[in-house]
Amino acid sequence: MPKPHVLRRLAACLSPGGLITDAHAVRPFETDGLTAIRERPWAVALPETAGQVRAVLGVCRDEGVPVVTRGAGTGLSGGARPRRDGVLLTLSKMRRVKEVDLDACTATLEPGVTNLAISEAVREHGLHYAPDPSSQIACSIGGNVAENAGGVHCLKYGLTVHNVLGLRVQTIAGDELVLGGKGLEQPGLDLLAVMIGSEGMLGVITEVTVKLLPLPPVKRVLLAAFGDLQAAGDAVSAIIAAGIVPAGLEMMDNPAIRAAEDFAAAGYPRDATAVLLCELDGPKAQVETDTERVRQLLETGGAAVRVARDEAERERLWKGRKSAFPAMGRLAPDYYCMDGTIPRSALAQVLGDIAELSAEHGLRVANVFHAGDGNLHPLILFDANEPGEADRARALGDAILRLCVRAGGTVTGEHGVGVEKLDAMCEQFSAAELDQFHRLKAAFDPRGLMNPGKAVPSLARCSELGGMRVHAGKLPFPHLERF
Repeated sequence: MPKPHVLRRLAACLSPGGLITDAHAVRPFETDGLTAIRERPWAVALPETAGQVRAVLGVCRDEGVPVVTRGAGTGLSGGARPRRDGVLLTLSKMRRVKEVDLDACTATLEPGVTNLAISEAVREHGLHYAPDPSSQIACSIGGNVAENAGGVHCLKYGLTVHNVLGLRVQTIAGDELVLGGKGLEQPGLDLLAVMIGSEGMLGVITEVTVKLLPLPPVKRVLLAAFGDLQAAGDAVSAIIAAGIVPAGLEMMDNPAIRAAEDFAAAGYPRDATAVLLCELDGPKAQVETDTERVRQLLETGGAAVRVARDEAERERLWKGRKSAFPAMGRLAPDYYCMDGTIPRSALAQVLGDIAELSAEHGLRVANVFHAGDGNLHPLILFDANEPGEADRARALGDAILRLCVRAGGTVTGEHGVGVEKLDAMCEQFSAAELDQFHRLKAAFDPRGLMNPGKAVPSLARCSELGGMRVHAGKLPFPHLERF
């Protein structure tokens, strides 16, 4: 454990009340959205400026103290899980909108500004920030950058990496990196893209410049109800193959449909095997043409289709989709949200395989996902009070990740690796690739103090798992309690 004098040095870096060490006061920080993994931090630092962030990092560098950066704590992979021997650097007090440049259509923000607050700050100018995670009312832009967050409208407008123009980053070495910016093209390596999605392993983001887009003049939402999962998956491919790029294209299976309808009264058909929500936006003439083309494709695929009559119905349909996660509380006391990505062409096959895994493990699964880009979010339903159910839920989640990799996909689409998917990384990446990840981290953080033990597994860990795979004939993913 760090020595007591380190606390005095840290406190001197911060405003009064900016360092929390009381055992009870630090408890709210012991987990992020993946509540199965908890660790009480040694100290919580709450800086208010980039200078205070640099000062805290300097103390931690001098004293060899690990640092974990936290935004709003809404992440779902344990990436912000603190360490009992380290500092949890929480950026929630850094929430100023520093500049809105209407000429350049950009906004420059501190990392604690919430995702939704960006769009609210510029709505009067007819602008918005496109990425919209389901947790957008709470999640912060700094955390969005760290995880490369997505959202229901990212099929057309891109992930965080496609909407961030510049960053200021504080490194553990004491440097401030200025990456990208408004209208700037920097020669050499694209370090901006490297930093986005780096999960706090390379530095601390203290300023973000984002791209703002005009609010679309017209939006239309189609709701398509299918009696067959294969038909729903084929319809997704048909829409994209027709050259149409919806703003959002989301799918829910029957358990998710029923839960969301009970929770939000969105107007979903409760007896459908699957529903697709397709939003089209843009100029009126284009939207009307595309709406008719999409309707024909969906009906040809066997769907019953309706178009939202007005803005209130459009918002209600999206409310049902964005309420799907909290709605799971109506089906089970607990749920485990997975995150993997597969090719669109494999949707129906993978959903069928998930159903088989669900029966094999004796647990229900509700599927909610960004169908347009193949980003799955299976919700594994269980009761942690029942002996063995939590273990079965984790084992089922591990099997789903392996399934995604074998289908040609990845172990994460937007939630990040954190500690949840470390072993799954061994399944997806080779030793040479993992070694390159470690070399990159060492270039920014040679002593390994920034969010240690997250996102990239050690080669020894993967080697051990590889040996187990040889002996057992499969890749066993140890339970999360080992972390």
